[in-house]
Amino acid sequence: EYVLSQTPEMLPVLKEAGVVDSGGQGLIQVIKGCIEGLKGKVVDIDAAVTPSVSGNRAAKTATGAGSTQAADIRFGYCTEFIINAEKPADETTEQELKDYLSTIGDSLVVVADDDIVKIHVHTNDPGLAIQKALTYGSLSRIKIDNMREEHQEKLIKDSERLAAQQKAEEEAKEKKEEPRKKYGFIAVSVGEGLSEIFKGIGADYIIEGGQTMNPSTEDMLEAIEKVHAETVYILPNNKNIILAAEQAKSLSEDTKVYVVPSKTVPQGITALINFAPDLTAEENMEQMSEEMSHVKTAQITYAVRNTSIDGMEIAEGDIMGIGDSGMLAVGKNIEETAMESLRKMVDDESELVTIYYGEDVTEEDAEAFCEKARKEFTSCEFECQNGGQPIYYYMISVE
Repeated sequence: EYVLSQTPEMLPVLKEAGVVDSGGQGLIQVIKGCIEGLKGKVVDIDAAVTPSVSGNRAAKTATGAGSTQAADIRFGYCTEFIINAEKPADETTEQELKDYLSTIGDSLVVVADDDIVKIHVHTNDPGLAIQKALTYGSLSRIKIDNMREEHQEKLIKDSERLAAQQKAEEEAKEKKEEPRKKYGFIAVSVGEGLSEIFKGIGADYIIEGGQTMNPSTEDMLEAIEKVHAETVYILPNNKNIILAAEQAKSLSEDTKVYVVPSKTVPQGITALINFAPDLTAEENMEQMSEEMSHVKTAQITYAVRNTSIDGMEIAEGDIMGIGDSGMLAVGKNIEETAMESLRKMVDDESELVTIYYGEDVTEEDAEAFCEKARKEFTSCEFECQNGGQPIYYYMISVE
């Protein structure tokens, strides 16, 4: 954690942004997880089914194993509480409680610390443990869990997962038996409106993702398989996702994959619109990449911390207009910052402006903003679309 705190001093870009190294932060979380595991913290882990075990046999295997485990739970109640001792607790107090609790249960933890004693025990009669503890003082933070019931609930969840997995496998098998179509399209999108737009212009599969939720290479490979096409185009729509898409491309065995290097959603939309079925796969890749290069994008969002970017001082809560290659505008008002960003983007060659408004913007406010922009930029055609995207109040595309 100390080294992590020093990373802004190691990389100027981190210091400028006022953040620590994200990979290092991730490693810290992994280590913390290891520590929690060593401490015995209970985590609900999804049931994993071995691929060689399939269908009903897998369900029966999991259920049978789970039933045996339920029967093996000798003491059914996980009981925890704290004794606020009337007299200072010492080693003698600890030993007395351990001796008694060991006669009614197992998995004992008894820790005396000055005026309190922490108790953890698995028992079939929590009342006996509580009655004994009351002879030493008052109780607080009492927590009693029925482990058999929790185990049964987990079995039900596991069975539901297995059923869903079996259904997905059957659907995938049926899909494989169908003849593959010539072309397929995968788009990374976030927000119901944007996803519908992508589907409307030809996307076969939408991967939920974005600035705060990047899909993995595995997600990409699964999507490629489900599209079931000879040639698949992936539209990452975020510079941070392009690498995962490229890795999926290299790992795809029987499908020709092209990664269109779209760094924003508007670029991805423009690229997909310009796909031409009569061109070859390579020609389409060139055309889509060429057309999206004429798209300028601004994304209007808020600052989560104080920082300095591109010579602009930004305070937590400020509204930012982020362009393709840097900061366009900073302000206190969403519409004013969006308008200032537009002024930086529109030039004599600009023809079409498309404004996608997010989930935190009402349709009325978005239409009012679009109308105001139409009056200022009279040489451009304007479209206003409901993107429904989180985080970004507006995504603005200028072509």
